[in-house]
Amino acid sequence: MQQFAYGPVMSSGQDDRKARLAQALRDNLRRRKAQAREEAGSRESPPSSGEVGRHGD
Repeated sequence: MQQFAYGPVMSSGQDDRKARLAQALRDNLRRRKAQAREEAGSRESPPSSGEVGRHGD
């Protein structure tokens, strides 16, 4: 049987830390995608020229 040298075996604490980091990265990616969708949506529908500068006069 071959053994590969990938470094020391990870302990339970390291596994937990790695799982928390992975979850945090996924959450951050979801949040950034949602922000990008909101920005893209606001850019797609600019106000018409008649609405620019009007403040309810």
